[in-house]
Amino acid sequence: MKMITVAGPPSSGKTSVILRLAESLKASVGVVKFDCLTSFDRQRYEDAGIPVQIGLSGKFCPDHFFVNNIEGGVSWGLRRGFDVLITESAGLCNRCSPHIVGITAICVVDALSGVRTPRKIGPMLKFADVVVVTKGDIVSQAEREVFSWSARQANGAAHILSVNGITGQGAFMLAKKVREAKDITTIADARLRFTTPAAACSYCTGETRIGEYYQMGMMRSMEYDA
Repeated sequence: MKMITVAGPPSSGKTSVILRLAESLKASVGVVKFDCLTSFDRQRYEDAGIPVQIGLSGKFCPDHFFVNNIEGGVSWGLRRGFDVLITESAGLCNRCSPHIVGITAICVVDALSGVRTPRKIGPMLKFADVVVVTKGDIVSQAEREVFSWSARQANGAAHILSVNGITGQGAFMLAKKVREAKDITTIADARLRFTTPAAACSYCTGETRIGEYYQMGMMRSMEYDA
């Protein structure tokens, strides 16, 4: 089974890209969707005939939740006999790092989000193998080129592709990259490409009161001008 990780900011078009990618692959595809509080994508995947598992992290960091549960997702994909397993992450804080060494990594970014956005996104773009730009049909050619240049500044090693989530234009080229992914039988002992966001503090364990007296563990304080 091939495995692909897909990450990107909220509403950048990740689900639409995955649906169009699955059409182009013409293979048995399964999806594990990681989200925070709720997800409305189950019906979209089921309508397309794609088996899906939904995981909601709730109060936990989505990256930590991903690491806790991804091995079970791979086991599910192997039991179901998928040709390709695709994981879709929440990617809410732009610091997320749900990419794994040796596993093809895709980051989806929205051309409407601003030409500087790629350089504001952390490991989920900087360590991706492929950067997919969506909604490029809505902006001008000049804006598309500047956006792609900004993505190359953030990750000079990645392949940058444009995919239209509505028409599917560009999904064929993305499918070619996915077909090049290596087959896996397990991800036990695999490593993340970058560390997850770090926090182990009183607020992680349920504290809601504000004040230095209530703050314990891993904290970071700003320095303000006098």
